[in-house]
Amino acid sequence: MNYLEEYYNNYDEEGRLLSRHGQVEYLTTMKYIKECLDGISGPRVLEVGAGTGRYSVTLAKQGLQVTAVELIEHNLEILRSKLDGTEPITTIQGNALDLLPLSDNSFDLTMLLGPMYHLYTKEEKIKALSEAVRVTKPGGYIMVAYCMNEPTVIQYVFGLNHLQEVMDFNMLTSDWHCISEPKDLFELVRTEEIADLDSEVPVKRIKLVATDGATNYKREFIDAMDEETFGKWMDYHFTICERQDLIGASHHTLDILQKE
Repeated sequence: MNYLEEYYNNYDEEGRLLSRHGQVEYLTTMKYIKECLDGISGPRVLEVGAGTGRYSVTLAKQGLQVTAVELIEHNLEILRSKLDGTEPITTIQGNALDLLPLSDNSFDLTMLLGPMYHLYTKEEKIKALSEAVRVTKPGGYIMVAYCMNEPTVIQYVFGLNHLQEVMDFNMLTSDWHCISEPKDLFELVRTEEIADLDSEVPVKRIKLVATDGATNYKREFIDAMDEETFGKWMDYHFTICERQDLIGASHHTLDILQKE
């Protein structure tokens, strides 16, 4: 069992997305999924790295034709347990780096909402992105999620007093970029790195969105909000989540691309 399998076998990803603070990322992503699919008749959707199915199962239960690819068997078992057999969904155990079972130009929307968190070289990231573009129809959309560098420096390195630890283990570059390995589980990027990856494939960027923005900095306050206050928080979040001056401070971002 590798680091990634061990992590997801023991981590409640479903619970995170169902928490009040996790709902911000989920509702934001769903908002932009709807925007990408607006006006498309009978869209075909692919999610690569579908996890426990928070998005794939929801979309399939709405009647969309979904293909869900997931690497971790434990996650795939949870995803399949949510289905009653009537949903138009195909589930596949597979790897974001090799989508060869899937044909070129097949999907109106391809989503990578987790794989880039766990790919540690530029070559791997380009391969995953290239595969996603390959299976997407010309003019179709690709949505790619990333974990961002600065929130980890702010919250983990300084906020949780891990500065000496990360310095001792040489986990920071001279310009304060976190250095990740598979044992660290998550790869962290900056906005300029996302743009550099995009330049390697035949796409144009539609939007780069802060999917949770300031939410995780105030997680305990968000979780304690009543329904009315949380609604106001979401209104505020949606108002600022496309502001490019704030993107790098968000824990998660969503790169929305269109295949040329």
